[in-house]
Amino acid sequence: MHEPIEHPQPFEHWRLTVFYVLVGLVIGFYILRLFNLQILQGTNYRVRAEDNRTMEISTPTQRGLIYDRNGYLLAKNVPSYNVVITPAELPTDEGGIQEVYRQLSQLIGVPVNNGEINEETVRNFTPCATDLGIAQIVYIGDTNAPYSPIRIKCNIDQQTAMIIRERAADLPGVGIEVESVREYPTGSLTSTIVGFLGPIPASEEADYRARGFLPNRDKVGFAGVEYSLNDLLIGQNGKRVVEVDAAGQILRDLEPPVQPVPGYSVKLTIDTRLQAAAEAALVNWMDRWNRYFGEQRYTSGVVIAMNPKTGEILAMVSYPSYENNRMARFIPAYYYEQLQRDPYRPLLNHAISAEHPPGSVFKLAAALGILNEGVVTPEQKINDPGKITVEERFFENDPNPRTRDYVCYIYKTTGGGHGDLDFIHGLAQSCDVYFYKVGGGYKNEVPKGLNIWRLGEYAKAIGYGRVLGIELPGEQDGLIPDPDWKRINVGENWSTGDTYIATIGQGYVLSTPLQVLVSMATIANDGKLMKPTIVREVLDSEGNVVQPFEPKMLWDITQDPVIHVYDENFLQTGEMKTVAPWVVKKVQEGLREVVVSGTASTIFEGFPIPSAGKTGTAEYCDNVAQKKNLCQPGNWPAHAWYVGYAPFDNPEIAVVAFVYNGDEGARLAAPVVRKVMEAYFNLKEVDTETVGSSQP
Repeated sequence: MHEPIEHPQPFEHWRLTVFYVLVGLVIGFYILRLFNLQILQGTNYRVRAEDNRTMEISTPTQRGLIYDRNGYLLAKNVPSYNVVITPAELPTDEGGIQEVYRQLSQLIGVPVNNGEINEETVRNFTPCATDLGIAQIVYIGDTNAPYSPIRIKCNIDQQTAMIIRERAADLPGVGIEVESVREYPTGSLTSTIVGFLGPIPASEEADYRARGFLPNRDKVGFAGVEYSLNDLLIGQNGKRVVEVDAAGQILRDLEPPVQPVPGYSVKLTIDTRLQAAAEAALVNWMDRWNRYFGEQRYTSGVVIAMNPKTGEILAMVSYPSYENNRMARFIPAYYYEQLQRDPYRPLLNHAISAEHPPGSVFKLAAALGILNEGVVTPEQKINDPGKITVEERFFENDPNPRTRDYVCYIYKTTGGGHGDLDFIHGLAQSCDVYFYKVGGGYKNEVPKGLNIWRLGEYAKAIGYGRVLGIELPGEQDGLIPDPDWKRINVGENWSTGDTYIATIGQGYVLSTPLQVLVSMATIANDGKLMKPTIVREVLDSEGNVVQPFEPKMLWDITQDPVIHVYDENFLQTGEMKTVAPWVVKKVQEGLREVVVSGTASTIFEGFPIPSAGKTGTAEYCDNVAQKKNLCQPGNWPAHAWYVGYAPFDNPEIAVVAFVYNGDEGARLAAPVVRKVMEAYFNLKEVDTETVGSSQP
């Protein structure tokens, strides 16, 4: 029996075709993929590969120092010691690791284990600001970068740091990191001038990163000259570009290291000795009167001293102040919040940022104007009966004027006035009625007063109503009001009374203590307004002067036409004018008479150096006074002002004192200025004797 013969099936070529197509597709896919990776995106991947094997390390620089004019350090860099662990350098066995942790815990007081590692704790982890134990901190560091040191505890004392270094053999992987932190030797005495540092703000991170600074490490100025001169002080970080392995271990430098460039140092115009004397004069005088009244009536104030010929600020006290050393390593949230909630705002530099009614110290502007515009002559007598009654109009033909009494300050105590006064004695006695009449006009006695528009011109010419450009943050421009300002901001027309009270520095007029000082310094300096400055010299890291001091005159009111000319309708003509030199001399004579026979004569009796000055008592009603229910009609509280200069014939120093809620300038502020002047001339004598004794 024959078995059936099986005939082979014919070969199906389509299967082979499908196979080839599939193979071709696979090969084509990989070819396209390789083409994409190596050709189209080759550059991108090469850069990424290069980034994976390279690391850029920022080397911190040294911030510049801050000195006073005599070379006394106001801000310096001191070492701060941090304990760090490099996870990759710990022992290989678990027992050895735990022994390192245990010994370190005993030295620095951080527990070996504390807290749990989870997504939230890792996300919120910040070295030196955590409750985690050593093991948990190292775990986070090992996970992120095993060859990078991670901080376990910051700012340990030097002795503990030295012990850890000495026991390096017993503590493998443990090290001491030394970082530079700011220290302020004079503390609160100069904190509103010097300021403090803080972390790079989030809004400025991109800019600082582009300049080579690290937000989590480097600090920038937050206040004072630390802030305003930050770009000079901060320097430039160095840089290393290194090759690293997959674990982050440094293998070699790929480029020559770029060394850090230290910041410039700054020598300020401040004399720390005079600063201390000025603060003591202010605080002790307020304390004396507080003890007299048996309550804390006087709590804050300002003292500024400057050289009127150069604009150098010799002392600048803003009281109360704050302790900037508490901000040196980090800014304590509770302390910062406490300072912000303080109603007297110690974080604010009141010398340049607080705006108050200047009161009678503002009469210098009117004094210049009434003589220069010919409103009165120096010899012309103006009568002060103690009180005048004026028809207050809101426009020239106001059909319903209201009558209002305007009194001189002595009327409240004597019931009378100063009688007939010429210019010198009107200024010396600070007679309000005299200045009411010459400022706003009064019947036939002064047919046409200075007027608010021209008053504003003379005020601005001596420094009011403008930012003067001192190298400190937060300077304010004050307020010299006019009818346009009032219509826009108050919604009313200007009135006769507005001009009267603006002439004596009340009403809407606001100024900073610095502006008051500059106004007096301009008169003392024969009309030359010098730019106030806090910076004397800029030094490089070797102590060489790279920017010497050069006084800058902004203008001379007797030479530079800075005053607009007005016609009989008080409209600007387009012309500009100067102040006649004789006018400045007459104002100087009036200010001299203030301390000879005027409102400050008792305070300056027996003062050996001839001086000149002006008292000021400025009524106010701010939020603090309202909260204390002090704003009683006809009996508002008042700030105390005094501003003066000495010697009269060759001024070396001008000083302003301001006491918040100080009642009377002659009583609360003038004695402070006298004390500061005495300290200045005593220090000058000591310095002269020291220089003389040091010469062969």
